[in-house]
Amino acid sequence: LRDNRIELVRASWHELSISVSDVSLSDEGQYTCSLFTMPVKTSKAFLTVLGVPEKPQITGFTSPVMEGERMQLTCKTSGSKPAADIRWFKNDKEVKDVKYLKEEDANRKTFTVSSTLDFLADRSDDGAVVSCRVDHESLNSTPQIAMQVLEIHYTPLVKIISSNSWPEEGQSIILTCESKGKPVPEPVLWTKDGGELPDPERMVVNGRVLSISFLNKTDNGTYRCEAKNPIGRNSTEYVLIVHDVFNTLLPTTVIPSLTTATVTTTVALTTSTTTSATVINTRDPNALAGQTGPDHALIGGIVAVVVFVTLCSIILLGRYLARHKGTYLTNEAKGAEDAPDADTAIINAEGSQVNAEEKKEYFI
Repeated sequence: LRDNRIELVRASWHELSISVSDVSLSDEGQYTCSLFTMPVKTSKAFLTVLGVPEKPQITGFTSPVMEGERMQLTCKTSGSKPAADIRWFKNDKEVKDVKYLKEEDANRKTFTVSSTLDFLADRSDDGAVVSCRVDHESLNSTPQIAMQVLEIHYTPLVKIISSNSWPEEGQSIILTCESKGKPVPEPVLWTKDGGELPDPERMVVNGRVLSISFLNKTDNGTYRCEAKNPIGRNSTEYVLIVHDVFNTLLPTTVIPSLTTATVTTTVALTTSTTTSATVINTRDPNALAGQTGPDHALIGGIVAVVVFVTLCSIILLGRYLARHKGTYLTNEAKGAEDAPDADTAIINAEGSQVNAEEKKEYFI
């Protein structure tokens, strides 16, 4: 070996060592060590040189890209031996659906590797970082990476936000038109029912904000917000319905602070039964006029029920007394129907003088 890059490291009867600096692909091959004895003895070893891939480059990106256009990004690296591996990432998330191509270089020892990422541009890709990563055993676990930041232009996205979900007459409302696009949309345009705003004194536009004061029923309608940029325009609508003012005042009818209805019914049977119904409705005399008052329909219903229960109780009591009296007379007359004379009737009748005390009935 006669090369300035080759140095003799150690030479003895037992060992001969050399070093090769600035290794190149031409250094790859079979090396032989010979011991000049009789006969000559030799030992051989094959040296493999790895080709380090060049730093990758991303091509095919032209800024800006319109939303919906097809993008083809190509990552390419040369000089790898064996062929390097290329992987794509978008915001640190690997993209699998890519094309891979390997070509042999002119020296027939190294390879040029390329990979193509093909996708449709979307507004969600704006600002995304696309990276191409090259892995190879010669890089000692430190891959080479090329990055490209995407710039996607798209039409505005418009949304209206209301400050009042239940607008009433006399109140005010603020409608905010949020528009997002690239390039940034121009100042928005507000219209009502397809025409200009009818009352500029109450309907004030400040940038993207529409303020309407002292609402009334004439303000009902469809409000449209339109935004545009060089890519296109977009709009959205908001239907405004002004509601009547909810009347929270109490009626002028004077309601007693305490209303009580009590009904007590007593019926004399074998045992006494008492039914009592009491309804009490109390209202705070210090309650403000704006607070909720008593429910008059509920009070009227309760009074009607009490009157009905009273009438039913009176009817039942009257019928019971009438039937009780008839039963008493029948009991006294039992045994007298078949008696030939009065003395026999008295003797045969139930409840004779002997058991008179035991058969007494009391009416309470």
